[in-house]
Amino acid sequence: MNGDLPRTVGIYGGGRMGAGIAHAFLVAGGHVVIVENTADTAAAAAARVADSLAKAHAKGALGEPVERALARLRTTADPGGLAGCELVVEAVPEDAALKAEVLAVAERRAPSAVLASNTSSLSLDGLAAALKSPERLLGLHFFNPVPVSDLVEIVAAPRTDPGLVTRAQGWVAALGKTPITVIDSPGFASSRLGVCLALEAMRMLEEGVASAADIDTAMTLGYRHPTGPLRTTDLVGLDVRLAIAEHLARELGPRFEPPRVLRDLVAAGHLGRKTGQGFYTW
Repeated sequence: MNGDLPRTVGIYGGGRMGAGIAHAFLVAGGHVVIVENTADTAAAAAARVADSLAKAHAKGALGEPVERALARLRTTADPGGLAGCELVVEAVPEDAALKAEVLAVAERRAPSAVLASNTSSLSLDGLAAALKSPERLLGLHFFNPVPVSDLVEIVAAPRTDPGLVTRAQGWVAALGKTPITVIDSPGFASSRLGVCLALEAMRMLEEGVASAADIDTAMTLGYRHPTGPLRTTDLVGLDVRLAIAEHLARELGPRFEPPRVLRDLVAAGHLGRKTGQGFYTW
């Protein structure tokens, strides 16, 4: 294993993001434990990671047989499986109460681990309030899809031990990704800028300025963005973007107020790629 990686990484939550984070550590040679709520969801998480690794192997992005990488993965419904982890990453849905609860469990079950939240916008200091040792917590904001994304946003809360930030920078580099470091603030750097651009694109769509495809093309060809803001919203999930926008509107003011088109699409169940319909048909 790469000496810059944690000995064993615990990931609480094996959905799309949690499985992607597991994939990244396994590809880099790490050992991973995924904790889920039930035996069935733990098995589904294992299948998700296996499928992701198989796709990476087919593309030549995995330097060993899939079975060998999977031998370093364990999934369980028992939080006690986190014992002995050097790092535990919380990767549950973007709900402050749920994240705080999961982090408190991780703190008890992995008493010597660094604790990290994969939140894209919530206050780390607020989450740390649920911990007895808030200096152990920092943000590790991975981007979707994790296996091919080059960026990890490291978030330092007011009470985060500064030494953890340095360690996290080394871990991210060992994954072959690029770290940026930001202070704990609403939306951090990435979500705040990304949501701001996406919301303005939605307002332009509402006003009939241009079609979704043409608005996106303006950014991909005019500004060399790899994906336009509306297509990116479909990939992230309209429900996820709505929740972040509502949070930022509460924290930073009405410039982040979600446009009606976003609320209407979410209410209709059109959440983007995961439902087959958002600003685009998938």
